[in-house]
Amino acid sequence: MDTEKLFDLALYAIPAIITGGIAYYFFKQHIENEYQRRRYQLQREIQKEAFPIRLQAYERMALFLERITPSKLLIRVTPTSSNKESYESLLIATIEQEFEHNLSQQIYVTDDCWSIITAAKNATIQLIRKAAMLEKTDTANKLREVVLTELMDKQAPSSAALSFIKKEVSELW
Repeated sequence: MDTEKLFDLALYAIPAIITGGIAYYFFKQHIENEYQRRRYQLQREIQKEAFPIRLQAYERMALFLERITPSKLLIRVTPTSSNKESYESLLIATIEQEFEHNLSQQIYVTDDCWSIITAAKNATIQLIRKAAMLEKTDTANKLREVVLTELMDKQAPSSAALSFIKKEVSELW
């Protein structure tokens, strides 16, 4: 009689265990789906709030690149004396100051974009230094002339970086 009661108990318990297992599985799936949905909505909300900030960072970096374009930089920063070394230092200091002012924007732009912006800044500084080292460059005004002449043959380093920023911003939409 004990085995008969045990057998009856098993007949009642097995369907209950199976039903409980199925219910557990469905509730677990439901909870995971809810978690994923909430996570997606939170991420979407964060992106919605961060988008204007990222766009502003790209705008500021575009402005930085425009400001360090040698033709615009040379017009904006005039020599204080005829000494080419002091003018070279002034131009480089101006570029570095602009860069440091926008340093925090790197957290909002991609690593590739930041690398290209940094490379454009360094290439512009290098262009100014190379022009200052030429023998024909003996005054600050001659330095301005040599830098501008150098850019007539090729594109300014900041132009390529600006094109990259435009491409990257167009991909944000």
